[in-house]
Amino acid sequence: MTNQKFDPYINVDPGTMSPYEHGEVFVTDDGAETDLDLGHYERFTDENLTKNSSITMGKIYQEVIERERRGDYLGKTVQVIPHITNAIKEKIYAFEDSDVDIVITEIGGTVGDIEGLSMIEAIRQVGIENSVEDVIYIHVTLLPYIHGSNELKSKPTQHSAKELQSLGIKPDILVCRTELEIPENLKEKIALFCNVRKESVIANKTAKCLYEVPLMLEEEGLAREVCKHLKLEKCEPNNKSWEKLIDKIHNVSDKEITIAIVGKYIKLEDSYLSVIESLKHAGIENGVTVKPKLIDAEKITESTAKEMLKGCDGIVVPGGFGNRGIEGKIQTIKYARENNVPFLGICLGMQMAVVEFARDALNLKDANSEEFDEICENPVIHIMYDQKDVTKKGGTMRLGSYPCILKKGSIAEKLYKTNEISERHRHRFEYNNDYREEMEKNGLMVSGTSPDGNLVEIVELKNHPYFIACQFHPEFKSRPDRPSPLFAGLVKAAKLVFGDGGKNKIS
Repeated sequence: MTNQKFDPYINVDPGTMSPYEHGEVFVTDDGAETDLDLGHYERFTDENLTKNSSITMGKIYQEVIERERRGDYLGKTVQVIPHITNAIKEKIYAFEDSDVDIVITEIGGTVGDIEGLSMIEAIRQVGIENSVEDVIYIHVTLLPYIHGSNELKSKPTQHSAKELQSLGIKPDILVCRTELEIPENLKEKIALFCNVRKESVIANKTAKCLYEVPLMLEEEGLAREVCKHLKLEKCEPNNKSWEKLIDKIHNVSDKEITIAIVGKYIKLEDSYLSVIESLKHAGIENGVTVKPKLIDAEKITESTAKEMLKGCDGIVVPGGFGNRGIEGKIQTIKYARENNVPFLGICLGMQMAVVEFARDALNLKDANSEEFDEICENPVIHIMYDQKDVTKKGGTMRLGSYPCILKKGSIAEKLYKTNEISERHRHRFEYNNDYREEMEKNGLMVSGTSPDGNLVEIVELKNHPYFIACQFHPEFKSRPDRPSPLFAGLVKAAKLVFGDGGKNKIS
């Protein structure tokens, strides 16, 4: 089984979209910059998705236009039907020659959106081209709760189902997003007006914990109805491992560990969605409740750092681009280093940890990254060699999974319990090896490199409870039942250093 997401916007991929507008960019093993929903898919299914799992309308149009320019259509008039719809269907059928038995394809947006009509038409054609038991249409709708009248309203669901049927698709199952249980009489009404069986009206209720949703949908009978339609009668649910995970979540201690996320996109939590989820995973593993605290890097200065970070048991400085908030990140890292606060730097966070250490420990006051100062005398972070001549922004960075060799006896090796790992990257700049010897001599150890030793992937500080920074994004491979080792290590350190009711907290 695999997942696939179609997004109707014209951007080729989310890689160049603003995190304020679209949330984080998730990266797959094979280097696709995707919608953040793919992160949810991977965390729930524990399957590594691919470039063919994230398709935008922009990507489809780009491919069709490139084919037309090459003459692939032999001079014919290129139209939405059949050329665009065929290109969309190719992405769905691309899984036919693989070991995938079931493809769950999501069409983003709302039924009736003008930019998504060709995608709706394409999946309508898929239903015609295959036998009835091979294709199922599941429509997710809204059942809003009106507080004034104390009732769930079915009109939005009725209208949406009617709109979908007017486009030629009859939904087989309705998954109704709701705050409350759906009364039996309302299920009967929805079934009647939306032309589905009553058993196929599934409630998708608000859960206290996001990871409870699969078991709630199982209880509602979603899997039963899907298997019945697809003639998969012999399929028996096996949710023991997921039930064990939920039990573990429910038994987590009420003791809170506060972890600061110091970033530049804090107005939208989705900008750091995978980081936040990874902290939660680490909390489950360590038996504590993790409370993420988003802090605006632009507001942190040398004089405000102590007050703004007071009470935080650990600090994460995540990735990002551009020089806004950089000095605040540097002051945050300085605070964590000097006050023994457990710290994890990710991508840009790692680069700024190197800059901060160079400025303070090596006394290179003008140390910087070439991303922010191309002519600085001490570029401790510089552009990667193969990125120097790159001018296009979309999909041109160092993307996807790369191997990393860990130094024997390092914190990283102890956390990963192996000397070779593979993690996902998204960057153009790297640690400048010209400063490596001096950095290590002063205590900033390189504990992870590319197999040839040329690219620095992890640095860690000696004589500190937990100070580690990585060039890759460990949050992309974290799972609720198998947290990223670097996040688990951060929460464990925060628990040991400050998890005594505040006795050791910096005040």
